[in-house]
Amino acid sequence: MKRYISSAVLTFLLSFSVASQVSWVSTTNEHRWVQYQAKLTRLSKTPADVTILADKPEQTIDGFGACFNELGWTALSVLDEQEREGILKNLFDPNEGLKLNICRMPIGANDYARNYYSLNDSVNDFEMKHFNIERDRTILIPYIKAAMKYRPDLKVWGSPWCPPSWMKTNNHYACRPGSDNGLLPQQEGKEGITQFRMEPAFLNAYALYFEKYFKAYRNEGIHLTGIHVQNEMNSCQNFPSCIWTATDLGLFISKYLGPGLKTSFPDAEIWYGTYERPSVENIDTIMQNPQIAKYITGVSFQWAGKQAIPGVHAKYPDLKLMQSETECGNGTNDWKAAEYTFSLMKHYFEHGISVYSFWNSILDETGKSMWGWKQNSMITIDSETRVVKYNPEFYLLKHFSYFIQPGARKLKTTGRNDELLAFLNPDNNLIVIMENKEDVSKETHIKIGKKTLHVILEPHSFNTFRLKVIK
Repeated sequence: MKRYISSAVLTFLLSFSVASQVSWVSTTNEHRWVQYQAKLTRLSKTPADVTILADKPEQTIDGFGACFNELGWTALSVLDEQEREGILKNLFDPNEGLKLNICRMPIGANDYARNYYSLNDSVNDFEMKHFNIERDRTILIPYIKAAMKYRPDLKVWGSPWCPPSWMKTNNHYACRPGSDNGLLPQQEGKEGITQFRMEPAFLNAYALYFEKYFKAYRNEGIHLTGIHVQNEMNSCQNFPSCIWTATDLGLFISKYLGPGLKTSFPDAEIWYGTYERPSVENIDTIMQNPQIAKYITGVSFQWAGKQAIPGVHAKYPDLKLMQSETECGNGTNDWKAAEYTFSLMKHYFEHGISVYSFWNSILDETGKSMWGWKQNSMITIDSETRVVKYNPEFYLLKHFSYFIQPGARKLKTTGRNDELLAFLNPDNNLIVIMENKEDVSKETHIKIGKKTLHVILEPHSFNTFRLKVIK
C-alpha cells in the first residue's frame, strides 16, 4: 500500500540535497508495516519541534541482535521446514526482515535452557580434559547454523550465566532457592560476596574453560567474536547465576582470562558485562585499573544498568558500549510493551551504545522459562496449533534494524525529541525513526539544516523515514 502525503517537506543541509521523494513505513497495532511515499516541497515557516544536527555525528552503530536460547529452538522445531525457514529468513536475511547481525549465546545453561548443564561438569577437572560441546551440537549450534544460512557473516558473542557448579562456593548452578531448583537455604548467596572459588587452581581452570569454548566454536565455523565474562554478575537468581564483586572479576580478567585468551586468540574481545546495576563505581574498578582495562573491549548493560550508562559514557567517551539484553516484560507481547521498549532504545542510543540486543526472539505460547518466569518474545509459536504470531516488538525492532546499516552514525538531535532518533547510513541514506505514543494524531516539524520535514503521525505508531542524501 502506497500513498502520497503532501505534508512531508525536506531537503538536506550544507552541500547535501535529497532525492525528490521520501520512503515512509508506519506500524500501528492494527496495521503493521504499511509503506507510504512522501513528496518533498520547499521550506516550511512553521517553527521546528526537533532539529537534526547532521553535522554532529555521534557513535557508530555496529548492529542489532537477539539471544540464541535452547527454548527458542524447541519452539521453532514444532514447525515444518518451510515454516521454520520463513521465520529464520525474517530474522536474519541481510536483505529482508530484521537483518540481525550480532547475536548472543549462553555458555552453558541460562534461564531459557531446557535444564542445567555446563561445558564441563566433571568435578575438579582443572585441566579441562572432559570439556565438550556435545550438547550444544544438538541444540544451540544447529540454531546458530540455521541462522548463518541466511547470514553467513553472523557475529556471535557468548556469556555464561554460571560457571561449572563445582567452581562455585555453593556447588550449585543457582544462587537462591526457588522453583524447586534443589538449592538449600544454607547454599544461598548474597550480593557483594563472590560465589566463585577464588583459588588459583579454579581461576586457571575457568580461564582455560573460556579458551576451549572459543576454540571449539571457531572450529565449528561460527564467527565467535568474544565473551562478556558474567551475565548480571550482581544478581542472585533461582536459575543459573554467579555473584562476582568487581574487584574479584577484575582480578580474574587481569591475571587469568586476559593473558590466556588473548595469547590463544589475539582478536578475542573481552567485555565487562553484562552489567545490571546503576552504580558507575563498579565500572571505575575495572576501567581505572590499567592492568584490567588493557584487556577490556567495552562494557555491556542491561536492566538497571541503564541508569549507569549516562555516567559511564560521559566518563569514558571512547569506550565501546552495548545494550546486551532488552527488558523482557511478563509475557503480554502487547503494544504497551513495545512502546516501553522504544523508550529503552531511545535511552540507550542517546547514551552511546553501538549494539542493541533483544532477548528471546522466539518462544512458545507459554513464554515460560524452565524456572517459571513468563517473558516476552518477538515471535510466538503455539506448540499445539503451530500458529506463528509476530508480536509488536518484532515490528518495533524492524523499524530500526531493517533501515540502519552497520557503520551508520547516530546523529545528534535537539528540541522535543523524546520520541525521535536519527542516523546517517554509510550509503548516505538518512534514517529518521519516530514514535507517537499519544491517543491522537501528532503533527511534527523536524528541521534539518535550513529545511523542514513536516509529518502527521497516526496515534500509537512507529514510523521510519528514509531519505536519500546526494552530495
